[in-house]
Amino acid sequence: MRVIRKYANRRLYDTQQSRYVTLEDLRKLILDEAPFRVEEAKSGEDITRTILLSIIIEQEQADSEAEVFSNDLLAKLIRVYDMSSPLPLARYLEQGTQLMMEQQQRMQDQWQKAMRHTPMEFMRELAEENMRFWQKTFNQTGLPFDEEGKTDKSEKSEKSEKLDAPEKPDDKSGS
Repeated sequence: MRVIRKYANRRLYDTQQSRYVTLEDLRKLILDEAPFRVEEAKSGEDITRTILLSIIIEQEQADSEAEVFSNDLLAKLIRVYDMSSPLPLARYLEQGTQLMMEQQQRMQDQWQKAMRHTPMEFMRELAEENMRFWQKTFNQTGLPFDEEGKTDKSEKSEKSEKLDAPEKPDDKSGS
């Protein structure tokens, strides 16, 4: 597991790559599903959760259109912490988020499959199939094709000349 150390100057240091990193770098690690742990440089205390929350805050502030946590939702989450017997919210949110991500992936896969069978894609596949058929047919007749599927005109013209020329009787007499 990759270890990131946070120093007193609030800088984050990636011990695997021996370089300072930003919250954006850590966000990319998350997107790449690369496991990491963030710890305080002096105490070794695990502060990964705090850093992850910082990444969420940074994303929430960076793009108001991609806002996940509305003010109302944040207020409700704060109220959950004050309940006498808090709801098992963490487990519920984890499972709900996982389900949502799986459904999103399935929809994207289905959309890609649907887009693969557009009329233009069908016509392209049909044209490729026709080209393979004609290449096979001409190859069986002895007409060569180049890499692009076109016949080699020089060899084709030689063969057609041979086919068009009248047969000469074999002159075995040697005259």
